[in-house]
Amino acid sequence: QVQLRESGGGLVQAGGSLRISCAASGRIVSGFTMSWFRQVAGKEREFVAGIRTRGGTTYYADSVKGRFTISRENGKSTVNLQMNRLNAEDTAVYYCAYGSGVITSSIPHQFGYTYWGQGTQVTVSS
Repeated sequence: QVQLRESGGGLVQAGGSLRISCAASGRIVSGFTMSWFRQVAGKEREFVAGIRTRGGTTYYADSVKGRFTISRENGKSTVNLQMNRLNAEDTAVYYCAYGSGVITSSIPHQFGYTYWGQGTQVTVSS
């Protein structure tokens, strides 16, 4: 079992920045993949960003490229999502997801992940 604990959500003005974090604990394998998804009420959960902890390759949704940065803290099982130039469309509940052996084509898809966090609310006021 792997537990994921998200933190750092909150309210921010449009154009501002926010960083959210996800700490993984439990039976963590080396070389796992961690990603962030987000969901607005009534809509499907969508992929935001992902990182392969072995090698550090990152992946982003087109809607956040150039504004969001996903990274892993050195030596830790914690992944951060730095969000800059936020706008109202970024308002959502953000979920982190953990998977092992995730193939590249599966990274943007929920079925690629085994464990999920409880979610953290990010609200951008315009």
